[in-house]
Amino acid sequence: MSKPNTAAKAATIVADDPNDRKGRLKNIGGSLSDHWNSTLANQAVQALWLKNSSPDEHNRQLSATIGALMGIGPKDELEGMVAAQLVATHNAAMECYRRAMIGEQTFEGRRENLVQANKLSRTYATLLEALNRHRGKGQQKVTVEHVHVHAGGQAVVGTVNAASQAGGGATNQIEDQPHAKIANALQPAVRGQDAVGEPVQIPRNAQR
Repeated sequence: MSKPNTAAKAATIVADDPNDRKGRLKNIGGSLSDHWNSTLANQAVQALWLKNSSPDEHNRQLSATIGALMGIGPKDELEGMVAAQLVATHNAAMECYRRAMIGEQTFEGRRENLVQANKLSRTYATLLEALNRHRGKGQQKVTVEHVHVHAGGQAVVGTVNAASQAGGGATNQIEDQPHAKIANALQPAVRGQDAVGEPVQIPRNAQR
């Protein structure tokens, strides 16, 4: 009697399948691979809390999840992954907030739900920052916190922009702003009534 063949069959994976690389669902998962986009959408949907949802509400939640992914509009696979995690983190945080508001529960139960909701909200903010940083890669912002002007120097009040030119150089463009000048000048000299007739200096703040 022959033994049944229990060996697992090897799966065949086709890379860069032309039938898959059509990107019809790219606005959902950010990829030209619709297999990826479908998988990502399913992962986001399966992270929903649907236990107490009615059939109509269940369908609305599924549509809303796909709509959220499309609203975020991932441009590549990395953005697609972050978008799906944003949706999942938001849903989990809101579920924890909901549970924290349920009456007739212990103080410890309410506190634990709020703690978890707070952690999820922080994770959401981190993911959002990562998405914005990925989308704005190459941009740099320099903030000057302290300006020291030494004796004999001059401070410019305004915005200085470095504009690149075709030759690869940079030109500083200064937006004209009003400048304030302070001078420690004395009042014009007036003649006193002394015998010699020499002028007497009167300070600015002196009594006339």
